[in-house]
Amino acid sequence: MTLNFPQTVRLTQQVKAGGCASKLPAGSLRQVLSALPAQSDPDLLVGFETSDDAGIYRIGPGQALVQTVDFFTPLVDDPFTFGQIAATNALSDIYAMGGRPLTALAVVCFPQDADLEILERIMRGGLSKMTEAKCTVVGGHSVRDAEMKFGYAVTGLIDPAGVYTNTGAVSGDTLILTKPIGTGVITTALKQGKSEPAWVERAVRSMTTLNSTASALATACRGVHAITDITGFGLMGHGRELALGSRVALEIEAVRVPLIEGALDAVRLGAIPGGLLANREFAECLVQDFPESRVPDDLRALLYDPQTSGGLLISVASEDAAALLAALHSATVPAVAIGRVSGPFVAGAGAPAIILR
Repeated sequence: MTLNFPQTVRLTQQVKAGGCASKLPAGSLRQVLSALPAQSDPDLLVGFETSDDAGIYRIGPGQALVQTVDFFTPLVDDPFTFGQIAATNALSDIYAMGGRPLTALAVVCFPQDADLEILERIMRGGLSKMTEAKCTVVGGHSVRDAEMKFGYAVTGLIDPAGVYTNTGAVSGDTLILTKPIGTGVITTALKQGKSEPAWVERAVRSMTTLNSTASALATACRGVHAITDITGFGLMGHGRELALGSRVALEIEAVRVPLIEGALDAVRLGAIPGGLLANREFAECLVQDFPESRVPDDLRALLYDPQTSGGLLISVASEDAAALLAALHSATVPAVAIGRVSGPFVAGAGAPAIILR
C-alpha cells in the first residue's frame, strides 16, 4: 500500500464527490431500471431485477459467468492507492456472489491535459490488486473527461448451484458484517481538509483488503443463505435490498456495527457526503427503531454512509454462525455479528424492513 507518492495535485480536489459516494442515488436508479422491459433469456440466472451485486449467465452444465462493472472518482489523493481501491471494490461484487474472478477490463475517464504519470500510477495500483486476486487484465477503454474516473468490468466463473444472492436470507439467520464502516465520511473529511492521517490510513487499509478470504470462508459454510457487499448505498441501503429481496425483516444492533476509528469524529465535524443523505432518503422510510432503542444521531448517520470497497453482509443459520465467525477471525477477517433476520416482511403492509435496536 502506497500512501506517500509525491505529487502536486490532490486528486480529491478535482472531483465533486469521491468513490462510491459519486454513484447515482439508489432511488433514481431503481426508478429507471423498473421501467425497463423484462428479459426472457433462460440462461440469465441473475439479472438487474433483484438489485444483486453482479449478473449471472449460464454458459454450460455446472458453469456460469458472473459479471460486474464498477468505476468511480478519486476518494484519496494518492494515485496508486486510488487504483488499488477501485480494483478491490470492483472485485468485491464477484466475491459477494460466491464467484472466482477471471478477467477484467479497465474503465478510464481522464482529463485530456492532466499528467499522464498520474494515470500510470492509478493503473499500476489497480493492476497490483488484480494480480493479488489472480485476475488478468485483458484490456479496457478510455475517454476524455473533466473528472477522472477509474474502475473495472470484471468477469468470473461460478457454479450455478453455488450462487449467493440477496434473496436467500431466512428468518432466524444471524447477520455477520466482515468490515467496519465509515469510509464515506472519512474520505469526505479528507476532501474537506478535516481528517487525521490515522483515520485515512485505517480507511485505506480496509478499502484495499480483498473480500476473497471472507467470501471463500462464507461459501464453504453450509449454513450461509445470502451474501451482499456493503458499498455505495450504505449498510441500511444494502440491508433494505436484502430484506426486500428475501421478504424478511432485519434486526440490527446499531452499537454492534463495527466502525473505522475516526468515523464518528468525521460525522461530528460535519463531513457528510451527499451520498449519505441520498441513502437516507432512499432507505429510512423502511427503517424503524425498536421501542426501547436509543441510537445516537452520529451513529445513525453512519448506518447510511456510502461505503467504498466495504465488507460482506452474510446471512447465516444461527447454529452455524459461531463456527463461521471463528473461521473468519482465524483468517484475520474483522467480522462481527450485528443482528438477526426476522420476518416475514410484507411490502406495503406498513411494517419496517429494518429494525434498529
